[in-house]
Amino acid sequence: MNPLESRRTALILIDLMPRIIALDTAPLSGPVVLERSVALAAATRAAGGLVVNVRVERPGVEVQPEGSAFAPEVVPQPGDLEIVKRTIGAFGRSPLDAELQSRGIANVALTGIATNFGVESTGRAASDLGYETFFITDAMTGLDAASHEFAVSQVFPRVGEVCTTTEYLNALK
Repeated sequence: MNPLESRRTALILIDLMPRIIALDTAPLSGPVVLERSVALAAATRAAGGLVVNVRVERPGVEVQPEGSAFAPEVVPQPGDLEIVKRTIGAFGRSPLDAELQSRGIANVALTGIATNFGVESTGRAASDLGYETFFITDAMTGLDAASHEFAVSQVFPRVGEVCTTTEYLNALK
């Protein structure tokens, strides 16, 4: 993985909310994805990059289900960007692209739950919009292992670069 210009890089954390983290996921558990995402967010901030916290809200519902706020470990910090999405991906009908453009972001790296839903949809849109897109595959998980593996092996290499936590952290240096 080539070095990343950290000030032009955004780490996008997808749906790290208690009710999503608690789902039965594979190949990783939600708590493992959360732990790795927290470490990646801290490193991204320390390097001068942007952390984008994304959570989903069900459209047309007055009261969201319990556990719909960000997990306490990823509550947005000063300088972070918070996006509430009402679609599967974070770019659809949200200000995400405009916010990234206004900050000069060229690279997006993705983590979260679920690999083949919110992460994949966000990654496809990021690629379509011209961002260099990185999928940190050991910091995401699917609703089942087969779906996760299909996205990682068949979809992600066609729309971006597949990498590990270690490779991303080394590229930020």
